[in-house]
Amino acid sequence: MTIAIPATELESLFDALPDVVFFVKDAAGRYTHANLTLVRRLGLKNRAQVIGRGVADLFPTHMGGSYAAQDRRVLAGETIEDQLEVHIFPNRAPGWCLTRKHPLRVRGKVRGLVGISRDLGQPDGRHPTYDRLRRVIDHLQCHYADNVRMAKLAELAGVSLAQLERHFRNVFQITPQQALTRMRIEAAMRLLSGADGIAEIGHACGFADQSAFARQFKATVGMTPRAYRKLARA
Repeated sequence: MTIAIPATELESLFDALPDVVFFVKDAAGRYTHANLTLVRRLGLKNRAQVIGRGVADLFPTHMGGSYAAQDRRVLAGETIEDQLEVHIFPNRAPGWCLTRKHPLRVRGKVRGLVGISRDLGQPDGRHPTYDRLRRVIDHLQCHYADNVRMAKLAELAGVSLAQLERHFRNVFQITPQQALTRMRIEAAMRLLSGADGIAEIGHACGFADQSAFARQFKATVGMTPRAYRKLARA
């Protein structure tokens, strides 16, 4: 027997999770449900200030446009699984999370979407492979700007490629490739507060060219490197 759980009940359950953002949107991308974590991170006081509004109403233009584009993909039927993202909170502090968005179908037609963004927690230091995976992390921190090969990382950990990805997810909640992306984007965010050119920064952080850098940065941070530089300098 299938039991349908009303979105309002899920909303109440997710209210108790301060490290998880939960939301439901209609076919026009307007919030119909939101947990209190999302409300607080938007710098608002109550749910009523979110419901009925879209991302363009709630987020800065340079971020809202990226989130709206992501929503359109899901409303077109795409499922987004564990998208690594940086969310910039009202105090401008960055927070890393994994985002999932699924289309909501009624009688076969997409009528909205449901999503969560889960904060990345601390690594599981008690996992039996933690020490071996730390060698991989140390290597990435020294060589994130280089052409990193996943096979080399597996060799460092003494495991197969499949085992490396599985253990990484268990310990760090992300894949080795996502860990590499995180290090590159964090380095870029630091450098963008300085005077170096954007193309130069992208190359210094391991991206093949400025176009690849801009695409990955926007997909992860929700804005272009140029927009982030303006925000960081404001």
